[in-house]
Amino acid sequence: MPAKAILLTAALCLSGAVATPANATAARTPQGICGSGFGLVSGGTQPVKTSSGRRYGTVYLLYNRGTEQNCVVTIKSSFVGTKTQMSATLTVMAKPRQDGKQDPIVRTDSGRFSIYAGPVKYWAKGTCVKFWGTIKPIGHDPAVAGGGRNAWGNCG
Repeated sequence: MPAKAILLTAALCLSGAVATPANATAARTPQGICGSGFGLVSGGTQPVKTSSGRRYGTVYLLYNRGTEQNCVVTIKSSFVGTKTQMSATLTVMAKPRQDGKQDPIVRTDSGRFSIYAGPVKYWAKGTCVKFWGTIKPIGHDPAVAGGGRNAWGNCG
């Protein structure tokens, strides 16, 4: 390694700056997590916060016109890098049938994650969806942060 590169690397380390590969940064965006072709929908960015207002992250709803899928992902803004309990949930309204009402389709990714929960994907063309995300904080705060949309929407 040339001497200039070694000095630059040392200076960056001492300054606290850390270089990350472009694909690692992209993977922390909702589009990077859901994959190619997914875009945010109207109202698809909601805070994940406690009832007292502490925000621990954001839950996102995206749609891919090519695959006709929705995608939900919850991304932390607190406790990043530490595994905590969190979830991403997508609820899809079932299409009505003549012989009776169907229950909605619910898909969830839940577990102990260090950066994000999801992606949760499901086909939803022509149906309405709800989405929700949770993050359980570490430490003394017992409140679980939640956010998303409990009403049906994005029914296109």
